[in-house]
Parts: sequence; C-alpha cells; structure tokens
Amino acid sequence: MYINHDALQPDKLEEILALRPEGADVAPQKVEDLYNRMKGALIGRFAGCVLGIPVEMYSVARMQAVALESGMEFPPQTYWKGTDQPEKIHYQTNKRTEYLEENINKVPVDDDITYVILNLLCLEKYGKNYTVDDMGKLWLDILPIACTAEDEALQQMRAGTRPECAANFNNYVELIGAAIRADAFGYVEAGNPVAAAKLSYNDAYLTHRKNGIYGEMFCAAAVAAAFTAETPLDAIKVAMKQIPKESELYQALEWAFSVESQVTNYLRARELLDEKFKRMSPVHTINNMCAIVFSFMLGGNDFQKCISECIAIGLDNDCTGATVGSIAGACLGFDAIPEYWYKNFNDTVCTYLTGYAEVSLT
Repeated sequence: MYINHDALQPDKLEEILALRPEGADVAPQKVEDLYNRMKGALIGRFAGCVLGIPVEMYSVARMQAVALESGMEFPPQTYWKGTDQPEKIHYQTNKRTEYLEENINKVPVDDDITYVILNLLCLEKYGKNYTVDDMGKLWLDILPIACTAEDEALQQMRAGTRPECAANFNNYVELIGAAIRADAFGYVEAGNPVAAAKLSYNDAYLTHRKNGIYGEMFCAAAVAAAFTAETPLDAIKVAMKQIPKESELYQALEWAFSVESQVTNYLRARELLDEKFKRMSPVHTINNMCAIVFSFMLGGNDFQKCISECIAIGLDNDCTGATVGSIAGACLGFDAIPEYWYKNFNDTVCTYLTGYAEVSLT
C-alpha cells in the first residue's frame, strides 16, 4: 500500500526538482537522424492510439471476444477488424467504425491526438516560456470539450477562475489526463529529458497535482530521452529520475522494474497490475505508467509488438498505446515502423480544436 506523504509529493516545480534522485541532471544528447526519429515518434503515437480506441478500457476478456468475433489475432497484429459498439461516436466527430482497418483513411479524432496538436500550437504561439495563464487562454479559445480533470479545469476557467487555480478543487488531479498531453514537450526537447520535464510542468499544473503532474513530466522526459536511447526501457529509466524519488509514481515504477522476470506475457502483466493496484481507477496515472513499462518489457525493440502488447494489457489503453507508440517511434525511428501502420493516414490528422478540424501530418 502507498502512503501519501504530502511533503514528499509537492506541486511546485522547484520543490519537485529538489526531490529527484541522484543523477537527474543529465546533459542533453545530440540526436542523430532527427527527422526520421521525429516522424517515427509522431506516426508511432497516432498508430498506437488508433489501435487502442476501439477497445479503450475494455477488460482483457472483452478484447479477446471482439478479436475472436472479428477473426483476428490477439494481441492484435493489425488494426481492429470489428467492434461491438459500431454506433459509438468519439468527441462528437468520428464513429467507432472509422477506427477499423477497412475504414481508416486518416488519423481520426481522439483526445490523445488533439492535445499533441494543442500543445504544439501553444509552443508556436508563446514559445518555451509559456505560462499556465497562456495555456489556459488557449484552452478557452480553441478547446470546446474535455473529460475529467481537463473538463473540471475548463469549466472553472469559463466561470472566471484563474488558470493557476483551476485545479485547486479538481477531483481528478492524479488521473492520466496530464500524462497524455506530454509528448509535444518531449518532441521539442528531443535528447534533453531534463528540459522536457520542466517544459511540460505548466501544462500539467493547469489541471493536475502531485502524481498527475509527475506523470506528465515523466512521459515528456521519456519521449525526449527516447530520441537518443538504445531501447525504450532505457528511456524510461532516464525519465524516472525527473520526478520525486519518494513519490507514489516513482515507487510504483521501481516496483515495475523489480518484477520484470514475472512479466512473461500480457496476461501476467495485467494480473500483476491488478494485484498491486487493487481498487485503483483504470484511468489513474500510476497503474497506467506501469503498464507502459510492462509493454516495453514484452515488446523490446519491435515497434509493432510494443503497441500490440500494450493494447492487450488494457486499462486506459488508447492513452498508453499512444505513449508507447511515441516512445518506441522516437527510439527506433520511422524506418522501423511497418508501412501497414501508417499507409492509410493520407497526410491527414483530425482534431476537435476550434479552427483545426484537420491538419497535415507533413
């Protein structure tokens, strides 16, 4: 059981940085073949996300049933060929059938995709010195809808609450919502995980606290580190050092590495998570970050296996699938991603941001 010591899990950046483990301040590394790796990271994120959407939050048994009914392998080796919710509409835009193999003709809408675009737009507009207030203003201008922590913060700001206070009375401050917004900061600080973690902080603080903040800092650092890492797991080990050593998230990640010999397949991985994090929300930051670690233990340096195993483990698996795809893509490069996973994206990414319904991949 984890004990929440507030003094060891601060919300302010300076205090967070002071509690990191030894060796946190690693020097930036030069990225070789940056274009190939950046394209791999972005395409990888979109592929992992789209693979997860049709079975987001499904139990393992339910995913297995959908795969059997659809005549496909499980863990999935292709995009989903069928769905048990064909009429479901994502973010008021795309029907679930648009995420199936035969219908994919673009990167369809999802929050894990939309927030990457939103944060890149923020950095274009305000630069790396953007503030919590800057991000809040941009949300009010172009983000029409949100979920859980993001929705509460958005409603608070619409009611007149200052952005830096928008998460003060938020009920969802340790859920995964901040972690899914991290990748843009890792991209623009490729090879520099320390800077990436710091750059993501103001975005996280808008909506999250404690382990919710650390989740975004960890993911941003992992993406940045992946551009120069030998393996995705090496990037994870570097990224861990950017969060407080005594935090629940850090301790959980240490536990994940301690049971690596037991992570023999997706079923055992999920069993370990369920045993360790009983009664934890399936959209919590902590258990989902451990699922990401297990995905790389199973997938190694095989892009397809990484995202496939991640989806099969479950929990919030479109979110984790996106993050796993991004880290794997940055580490392995675009050339290591089989053409199947992106050939039908047709240079088009859909979002639900006001004024940015479609943007070009290139």
